[in-house]
Amino acid sequence: MAKAPIPPLNPSEESAWRALTYVANYLVKTLGEDLASGAPISVSEYVVLVHLSEAEDQQLRIGDLASISALSPSRMSRLVDEMAVKGRVTKSRVADDGRCTLANLTPLGLSTLRATYPTQLRNVRRRVFDLLTSEEVRALDTALWKIRDGLESSNRAAGPELSRLSSTPGAAPDSK
Repeated sequence: MAKAPIPPLNPSEESAWRALTYVANYLVKTLGEDLASGAPISVSEYVVLVHLSEAEDQQLRIGDLASISALSPSRMSRLVDEMAVKGRVTKSRVADDGRCTLANLTPLGLSTLRATYPTQLRNVRRRVFDLLTSEEVRALDTALWKIRDGLESSNRAAGPELSRLSSTPGAAPDSK
């Protein structure tokens, strides 16, 4: 039996899709540039440090870290290796499963996160949240989590669920 044709995007959907792809690409590029100008760290490294700072015992399996960071396991493994060379993380084997490797936040990694956070906060506010009203932020939050949850449910086998944060990741550097 032939599959039903997929309807094209309507004008509103097309507009939203184009805006979303532009914003996603633009923010990855410019937040990376902004961060690099204020600190010797990439956005991907920053994301890893945030997740590790929030994790129990400040450690996560590399595969789980890849899932919650939206990176491939091989890219995350290379990134953790690069960060280990810089002293921001260490790697260790999971005691009961020698096939799995943990990324562990180091004191240098935590201090790097704390030093970088003001730059990242300033840039995220300037490039995103200063442009929106509080109502628009709530609507954006709802829409993005709905999309994220849909993506997660279609790819549950890839890793752990990322629970909705009750506080901002930015609070993490001072909370540990």
